[in-house]
Amino acid sequence: MEIPTPNLHLKLQEMCDCYMDTDYVGQMRAMAGAEPGDLTEAALKYLALAILAAVTERARKLSIKNDGGLVTVEMKDEAGKTVLPAPPAAVAAEAIRILRAVTDIREDRGESPLSLGLRSGSLDLSLKVKRKDGKESAKLRFPAA
Repeated sequence: MEIPTPNLHLKLQEMCDCYMDTDYVGQMRAMAGAEPGDLTEAALKYLALAILAAVTERARKLSIKNDGGLVTVEMKDEAGKTVLPAPPAAVAAEAIRILRAVTDIREDRGESPLSLGLRSGSLDLSLKVKRKDGKESAKLRFPAA
């Protein structure tokens, strides 16, 4: 008997729970120079770490941009922007694909709410994705503190 694989949304929540008590930026930095074994697992881990870092820093927005292989990840809060360690381009592309799959955004541009259950609470985000001419981005907006 095969054990069913949980869906990507559930796996993202599980990754958030798994890494909640770690050094998010340190873990992201370690991922930046490493080749991922399982691309989907690496992307889920990176997303979880980036979301947790943004929540911890009370960011208003988290953006992942993949411009033809040049990846940038930024958090924005009232004080300005913070650049986070970027994952390899393949991990960033998979992370954006996962966000699209979880929210069922199939068009080049789209917006959707995204709710994550985190331990005894929940986090309601707003996702905006865009794809054009080899460039792709995902922006997560966080609730006001």
